[in-house]
Amino acid sequence: MSTTGGEPVLVVEELDVATSSTSLVSHVSFTIDAGERVGLIGESGSGKSLTALAVMGLLPDGVRARGRVRLQGQPQNLLEASSRQWAALRGEEMTMVFQEPMTALNPTMRVGAQVAEVIRLHRAGVSRAEGRRRADEVLRQVDLDPAEVSRAYPHQLSGGQRQRVVIAIALACDPRLLICDEPSTALDVTVQAQVLDEIVSGVQARQAALLFITHDLAVVAQVCERVLVMYGGRIVEAGAVREVFDHPRHHYTAGLLAASDLSSVPRGSTLPTIEGTVPPAGEFPSGCVFRTRCPWADGDCEEHPAWSPTATTGAAPWASGFACVHPRGEGDE
Repeated sequence: MSTTGGEPVLVVEELDVATSSTSLVSHVSFTIDAGERVGLIGESGSGKSLTALAVMGLLPDGVRARGRVRLQGQPQNLLEASSRQWAALRGEEMTMVFQEPMTALNPTMRVGAQVAEVIRLHRAGVSRAEGRRRADEVLRQVDLDPAEVSRAYPHQLSGGQRQRVVIAIALACDPRLLICDEPSTALDVTVQAQVLDEIVSGVQARQAALLFITHDLAVVAQVCERVLVMYGGRIVEAGAVREVFDHPRHHYTAGLLAASDLSSVPRGSTLPTIEGTVPPAGEFPSGCVFRTRCPWADGDCEEHPAWSPTATTGAAPWASGFACVHPRGEGDE
């Protein structure tokens, strides 16, 4: 894995994702530095996975992305890359771990062969024997015993083992960028904690950039240093995890935090919720995308709120801030 000075590993600027008739993601901008772990949170339908798929060049047919996506050391906008260029980048420079490992693994191939295949594909001159040896090394790095799992087929492994195999494949070629899309949602709590530790230790060892997509705020607090809050296809708040979680400025962020903090709710009380649901794609309101669900919305919210940076020193202006006409104050509960 190479590095290039202080240049961010990933730069996303003004990313728009849409079909021929419907806007799905709008004006999304963020950066991730080497070794930095960034969480992307929001309800289902907010645009998190579409953002990740656009960055990886994996959008489904009929969905197009515009804007700029740049990977450290690559001179071009990745949204303009050819299929051959994408094939060279994926698996080596940038990789993705999906929520369901059974859809990511080949059910007809043994696990060790799948890991070795990625290594041989992206490392010229690696023999079959060397590929198997390196595959065993990376399996050990994610706490799997090669003697136990290498000759197994995916269906013969537990869910936690399969997810570790997918992580091993993702880390096999020391990528600069790792994207994880809900990688531990289907696992029980104990296995989830182990898998998250494997992800963090893997990116730390390689000083890789991590984009971690989830709806679980506790996981973000455990794994990430910075967080992006997404709603209605837009980033509505961003900043250091502790800053955003302790002092949310956007009412949507505050609603997510209240709904996830059940320890402070008295027994027998109504659980806190965010009224309503995320509008379907293409039906987001004009102006602030959250205004139809926000108790503090008024006529001023019918215009798109300007982004208000909370920290700009040495960073892009969107790195820390919020988009709200009537933001919460520091003392709001």
